Order: sequence, then structure tokens, then C-alpha cells
Amino acid sequence: QLQASGGGVVQAGDSLRLSCVASGRTFSRLVMGWFRQAPGKEREFVATISWGGKVKHYDASVKGRFTTSRDNAENTAYLQMNSLKPEDTAVYYCAADDNAVSGAISTGADRYEFWGQGTLVTVSS
Repeated sequence: QLQASGGGVVQAGDSLRLSCVASGRTFSRLVMGWFRQAPGKEREFVATISWGGKVKHYDASVKGRFTTSRDNAENTAYLQMNSLKPEDTAVYYCAADDNAVSGAISTGADRYEFWGQGTLVTVSS
């Protein structure tokens, strides 16, 4: 089970940190991903992080502004979002891949077996 939180309404240029707490699985063996879905648009990849947190990958639209991290002792993944833009407005989902070979990260949503409920981020201009 994944529980995402931290969304809210902010102004352009502000920051938010999303959290995703996992339970029921060995968190240190979950590749974690972040995805988002804006109104009327398809779900899209945002970021992913490997088991130990050393390997990360970001979509080009957020690279340099967003940072993903994890605390395996706390079973929690994070998405720090800085310099937010109105186009970042979306429901953000955390997801977990429990079958990653050697902890390989993935940008494909179909690789992730478990999904959180989503948290809404609204960025006003």
C-alpha cells in the first residue's frame, strides 16, 4: 500500500515536497516512481529512484527543478518540487515496482505494480 501526501495550492515559483509512505512490502527492494496526470491529459512520468537511491532519472520537463529521494529506514519516498510552474498542476501519484531486476529504474507506468491514491498539486500564476 502506498500513501501519498503533500499536495496543495501554491503560486508559481513556490516549492512543495510530496511524500509517499509504503507498507506491506520490503521498501528497500522497491523501485519508486512518480507520475502525474493533468486535467484532460494522459498520465506522464516524472521521476524514478533506485533501491538505494543512487540512481535517479527525471523527465526533461522537471529536471533541475524536481528532486526525488528516499529514506529506506522510514519506508518513505519524496519528491521535492521547486520553482513550480502552472503547467506542473496535476494529480501526482507515487508508484512502486516490486519486480525490478537488480533494482533497475523505469519510466514506464506499466512496470509499476502498486500505486498511491494521488495528491493534487495546483500552481497558480
